[in-house]
Amino acid sequence: MPSRCNRQHTRADGQTVGVIELRAANVGCTIRPDDGGRLASLRVGRQQLLVEQGDVAAATGESDPMSWGSYPMAPWAGRVRHGRFVFEGSRHELPINLAPHSIHGTVFTRAWHVDVVNDDSTSATLSCALGPLWPFGGFATQTITLGPDRLDCVLSVTGAEHAMPVLLGWHPWFVKPMGADLRFAAMYQRDAEGIPTGVLVTPPTGPWDDCFIEPLAPITLHYDTCTITVTSDCSHWVVYDQPHHATCIEPQSGPPDAFNLGAEVLLPGQTLQRTMTIRW
Repeated sequence: MPSRCNRQHTRADGQTVGVIELRAANVGCTIRPDDGGRLASLRVGRQQLLVEQGDVAAATGESDPMSWGSYPMAPWAGRVRHGRFVFEGSRHELPINLAPHSIHGTVFTRAWHVDVVNDDSTSATLSCALGPLWPFGGFATQTITLGPDRLDCVLSVTGAEHAMPVLLGWHPWFVKPMGADLRFAAMYQRDAEGIPTGVLVTPPTGPWDDCFIEPLAPITLHYDTCTITVTSDCSHWVVYDQPHHATCIEPQSGPPDAFNLGAEVLLPGQTLQRTMTIRW
């Protein structure tokens, strides 16, 4: 049976206010453009892999856009200490959305424009301006492609007419697995505010809310009916497995607070692109 996708509630300007559904064989995923362009669900056979919006309220008693699905993070990922950084001699302040810090960028709460939905390849491409809360301009683009044995995500950030720092990544909220293989060569030490100091240490035993580098084995989550691996060309991995209902595996192009530790810089019009693949 060929792969297919379904687009619903499409406006004349191409922006989808409902759901994009991708299917291939016995797997399916849904994308919610108006909810930060996120994956709202990813199902392999009978196994739902992502914490869905309704599950958050049941598990925690509350729901917020940081706590479900799998969403892109740009133009920064993780925390920026007190929302402040200096770039090219100028001080900048970002909105505080998880006091006392700024967290996860601007695009996970913005509506994304649907650029292309391709029925034959089960692929959707969406784009989103970084918005007025980001002082440098620019935009993000993502392509999500579903196959019978994998989900491929490509995320990029393109600068505008000024140079700017950049950090991007993904924040998947995986349903708590039966077991996991999470082994890394080193972990960033955190200070009393929970922010990486830049010092690398030997990883202790979990649970974690920490940033790691150099996986020592494939990052693997085990479920009753399937096993998944997460791969990426990102250099850093944040693991948040403290909640009883979820495990977050977050590939990032740099560490949290990279704007103060030393982030990549985009020159005017340049693009930074990274990929994440989930296999089963």
